[in-house]
Amino acid sequence: MKQPSLEQIAAQLNSSNVSDRILAMIELQKETMPAQDAYPLIKQAIYDENVQVRGMAAFSLGVKQTPENRSILVNVLESDPDYNVRAMAAGALGYLEDQQALASLTHAFYEDTSWLVQFSAAVALGNLKDVQAQAVLLEALNSRNPLLQEAAIMALGEIGAISVIDRLLQYVNADDWMLRKRLAEALGNLPVPQSQAALNDLQKDTNPLVVEAAVRSQQKLAKLL
Repeated sequence: MKQPSLEQIAAQLNSSNVSDRILAMIELQKETMPAQDAYPLIKQAIYDENVQVRGMAAFSLGVKQTPENRSILVNVLESDPDYNVRAMAAGALGYLEDQQALASLTHAFYEDTSWLVQFSAAVALGNLKDVQAQAVLLEALNSRNPLLQEAAIMALGEIGAISVIDRLLQYVNADDWMLRKRLAEALGNLPVPQSQAALNDLQKDTNPLVVEAAVRSQQKLAKLL
């Protein structure tokens, strides 16, 4: 099927029918759509009255990268009234891998009242791969919400937080198997002897998905050590 022209997509985006606007966003997200062509229309959609359209626009700014995207996403993260859209904006900032987003994501984690936004901010901080995120990620690890703990474990692995390896290893015997799986994945990015020892234990886990993750990480570590 032939891809619609920018003019056709723009017309859809200006339709009073939400379904038309969603279809327009799907077209703008396609790999065949150049970022610079998509950007003006995505920027328009970020202010749409519909939450789903705004969320799709925020996500699009993470994958259709231009120099202007970070400032727009930071504004959405700080001001959009819907937590789903703010969470999408946080995630998109992580996709940009722009170190300048560190402060905004840290602020979102501490100040946003939605756990979903906090979760997305923590994951995005990991995507930045900046060790300066370690302090806020340890806060996430101390949360009582297991999903925030999951995000923190993943992100601490992503930033290579070897200095907190002992803190992470407290989850080797966590009751929640997802926490053990995330730990197994994270340890593959932390090339120290403690990681190897913990992965040996996790390969004997009762959950096959934990075992699988531990095996993969052990193979990864073998190349790093």
